[in-house]
Amino acid sequence: MGVGISFLIGLKAATLFSIFTFMNNLGFKWFAIPFLYASLISFLVSIASHPSINLPMLLGKGSDGVFPIWSLIIFSPYLYFVRAFSALRRLRSGEAPYSEICEGVYVGGWPFSPDKLPPGNPAVIDCTCELPRKTELSGHAYLCIPTWDTRSPQPAEIESAVKWACRKRAQNSPIFIHCAYGHGRSVAVTCALLVALGVAEDWKNAEKLIKERRPYIRMNALHRKALEEWSKFRLSSPKRNDEIGLGSVILSSPSERS
Repeated sequence: MGVGISFLIGLKAATLFSIFTFMNNLGFKWFAIPFLYASLISFLVSIASHPSINLPMLLGKGSDGVFPIWSLIIFSPYLYFVRAFSALRRLRSGEAPYSEICEGVYVGGWPFSPDKLPPGNPAVIDCTCELPRKTELSGHAYLCIPTWDTRSPQPAEIESAVKWACRKRAQNSPIFIHCAYGHGRSVAVTCALLVALGVAEDWKNAEKLIKERRPYIRMNALHRKALEEWSKFRLSSPKRNDEIGLGSVILSSPSERS
């Protein structure tokens, strides 16, 4: 399994530190300091996002999808970089912000504005730990599963998201599952939901169905491993389900639990 974001952000940290060293050697000490700070933050993120550590709570994203002030200040070099990078990448790709996989189930990228949301006042499952829930979208039912880019939600988190989404579908509410681009984290959760809704026989068939509707998806080994474990988890006894601890998923409010 590749290290994904850990390697990329680690490379960014090394580049920023090289710029700091270069500018510092030229005598531009005060101008170099921001590059040193940004490199340290990038290094910290690369460590926290490694599969062996996997600590998305480092960034402090709340259950309502909002970042506290301390997080915006401390992690600003990373948080604002990924927002700008995400917007630029989506602009250049020309890909649709979301795709309807089956009736009432959508998967897509970060909805940074209301026009990026599917129609029908959808309930939103947010699989990112690095992107905020925009205030103008606060009227939607919301569930946050904070996950690093290129990583996967844990099997118990996937199961809780699936149960939450099934309750919303039973109330005829559309479901929108998103990550940064609608290619990995959100697709893993959508695969599980399609199985739970009876649309697909298993997650592998669900992946094929999603790819037909959204061709650029690309789940990695971590996503597939989590789905394999989730599949076994669903066949386990209710007692086993309790032991795994479904409460690890963050819900937006107590009222959303019903």
